[in-house]
Parts: sequence; C-alpha cells; structure tokens
Amino acid sequence: MSETLQKQGFPERSLKKHQINNTIPTFIKWAGGKTQLLSQFVDFFPKQFNKYFEPFLGSGAVFFYIKNSYPDKEFFLSDNNQELINCYEIIKYDAEGLLDLLKDHRSKHCKEHYYFQRGLDIKNLSKMESVARFIYLNKTCFNGLYRVNSKGKFNVPIGSYKNPSVFQEKDLKEAQRLLQGVTLKTMPFEEIINIAQQKDFVYFDPPYHPLSQTSSFTSYTSSSFSEKDQSRLADVYRELDKKGCKLMLSNSYSDFILELYSDYRIEKVSAKRMINCNGNGRGAIAEAVILNY
Repeated sequence: MSETLQKQGFPERSLKKHQINNTIPTFIKWAGGKTQLLSQFVDFFPKQFNKYFEPFLGSGAVFFYIKNSYPDKEFFLSDNNQELINCYEIIKYDAEGLLDLLKDHRSKHCKEHYYFQRGLDIKNLSKMESVARFIYLNKTCFNGLYRVNSKGKFNVPIGSYKNPSVFQEKDLKEAQRLLQGVTLKTMPFEEIINIAQQKDFVYFDPPYHPLSQTSSFTSYTSSSFSEKDQSRLADVYRELDKKGCKLMLSNSYSDFILELYSDYRIEKVSAKRMINCNGNGRGAIAEAVILNY
C-alpha cells in the first residue's frame, strides 16, 4: 500500500464485484475502456444525483451503464475529439443509415480497402460517410488504436483479424435507444466548470498518466495529454468539488496521480490491459479511482 494512501486514512480493501446484467453497447474499441471495470465501479456510483456529465466520453461504457440504471436523469456527454462525437450523433439520429454503410465496409474488407479508406480526406466525406469510415477503421486497425500524425491523419496499420466484427447491429440499436434525450458536444474538458452544478455527478476518464517513462503499457500513453494537462484537470476537479458536485475520476495508479489527488479518497481497482506493443500480452494493472464523496 502506498504511503499516500496510508496518510489519507483510506486503507486498501477488497472490492466486491457485481454482476452486470444490463447490455453495455460499446460500438468502438477505445484504449482504457471501462466495460470490464463496471463490476468494480458499481459501489462507487452515487445513489442520488441531479445531472450526469462525462467530459472524456471514449467508448461510453460508464454512460451506458448509468443511463440504464437512471433512465430519467439528464445526461451531458462531451469529448474534444470531433470524429468521436460525430459517431454518437449519427447513431443517435440515424443508426439504420449507418448500418447500411458499415455493411458495405464489411463486405469489402481487405488490405486494399482498408488503406484506401485510411487515405481519404474526411473533408470530402459526408458526416455519415466519415462516421462509417471511423468505425470501420477502428474495428479493423491494429489493436483498435486511435492515433493521428502531426497533420491529424489517422495512421494506424491494418490489424491481423481474419474476420473482424465491424459492428453488432443489436449494439448500435441499443446505443441509439440510450442516446435519446442526451446532450452531445465537442468541447475541452475545462468547460465543464461552467456547466455542472451542485449535486451533479461528473465522471472523468482522461488519457492516463504513463506508469513510468519506460513503460511498454501503451494503452495509457498519450503524447497529447501531458503532466501539465493532468494538473489542469486536477484544478478543474477541485473547482467542481467546491461547487458541490459529486466527482469520480479514473487514472493510472502512479505516484504522480496519487500525489495530485492526495486530498481525496482514492480506491484501487484491477484491470486487464495490454502490456506490450504487439498486443499479445495482457496483465492485471492497478488503476486509481478518485472520489470526493
């Protein structure tokens, strides 16, 4: 157990794993996705809150679970990735049209089709076409990575899947159902300060701080989210805490993160993540959950 946790008075404990009966219709692969952690997260979610906010949406696993559990609440979902938010918007309003394009991609899948799609300029595509391309590449690329070069172009090579599952129709339709009445927006995480109010529940799932400078655990590494960004996020967390929001944040179980949130309750959960660059190795990794309640 870390000295940080000992000083806080939050001892490590064995978390009960709950059975998750609701369908979690995540339709994309996303580094650090939370589907596998929901059984450990259940006891952390507040029983009462007003609105729900999630400023790092990703694959949306936590949102889908909360929406199933609290269908009458108001939900505000955001991310700074425009293509990702476009996916949710298209599924919300026209899942059937998207399915038609995804079926076409699936029937044409091969190395040539993959690299042709990867090389397209999305400025020349309709929003629907761009979203179908995004999901197709996400489900057929190497390890489901999302990575762009300095020009903002997706540059992940094709994966070695023999028969990739480009989509599950039932998941897209369930996602469409759960997205009805939900507000979606592309915005930086700092803007949540101006929106969330007292007794609202905010869940943060930012790009994780690397476990070490030499760590081969690539799922958490993000060249676009620095330690300075992590510190800015901690400032946002503290400001929302002062407003009386209920806050939950996931990050790596690193000394930097434990120190950054040393004034708050910190719990440890265990996740199976990719731990080498070829994607074949998986191991149990400790992750931190920071709570202000």
